[in-house]
Amino acid sequence: MNRRHFLRLSVSAAAALAMIGCGRSESLRVGVHPWIGYEPLFLAEEFGWLADSVKLVKGQAATDSMDGLLTGELDAAALTLDEVIRVYAEGVPLRVVAVTDVSVGADMMMVKPGITSLSGLRGRSIGVELAGVSGVLLFSILEHAGLESHEVTLVDLPVNRHLDAWQRGEIDASICYEPVASSLAKVGGTRLFDSSDLPETIFDVLVVTEAAARNRAAAVRDLVQAHFRGLRHVVRSMHDAVYRIATRQAIHPDLVRRALATIMLPELAANQRYLARRGQLEAVARRLAEILVREGLISSAPEYDRLCDPSFLPRSLR
Repeated sequence: MNRRHFLRLSVSAAAALAMIGCGRSESLRVGVHPWIGYEPLFLAEEFGWLADSVKLVKGQAATDSMDGLLTGELDAAALTLDEVIRVYAEGVPLRVVAVTDVSVGADMMMVKPGITSLSGLRGRSIGVELAGVSGVLLFSILEHAGLESHEVTLVDLPVNRHLDAWQRGEIDASICYEPVASSLAKVGGTRLFDSSDLPETIFDVLVVTEAAARNRAAAVRDLVQAHFRGLRHVVRSMHDAVYRIATRQAIHPDLVRRALATIMLPELAANQRYLARRGQLEAVARRLAEILVREGLISSAPEYDRLCDPSFLPRSLR
């Protein structure tokens, strides 16, 4: 189970297959999948704030969007920054045009009783989904602890299998997120570390291909504008937004509120800071690329003059 199934949106198989099966349209095709940080786009679509120049292609997981970018079926996508680097490393030049959210506790490490410090991880077995953002968080935690990956045993398995592995004694710690974290807490697990301990490390972003940035600038601006209009509704009309999200996803509003409490949703000024040349986001991207290469998750870091492009950010919100 990918981290991005946290809110468990119900997405039809037909919609997922449409990413591959449909012919290209004139609209900018944007891959999106279930994640609380992408909700402004879903709200923008619901309210009719999404211009005709933009079409959301709804998949079930980040891999749907990544595959769509690699095959050329998509022009843009909502992904984590490390996923952007993975796609770029496969030969698809990309540009980050907005930051949708920053994890401030959504991703965490749960440990069994007896592990009370990061140094106590030495020699222990850690469940982690290496293909996703969980892998990046783990390697960042090990760096923070002064440990190398060979000093622990990595058990690569989907997060939805961590509880069973925990109960069978196969893992002593888990890199996870809700609702798995609460399930582990019920059987004695405690939170040792989370993304709030690594501020401004795990970013979700809107990314477009270089071709789209160059040839379809107006549509890219429409996409970014729609995100910020949806975000403004979340910020200014939180109660309404929570219940719209909960109704669409058939979940309790408290789960939506809990999810929103674990992320930061950057508004326009913060985006301008994040996307600045040689700014925070490009520094984090370089560090993530180094981690991915070092751990063998990509063969080499992508080469680019600039990853972030703030020129598509609106000057003001209307």
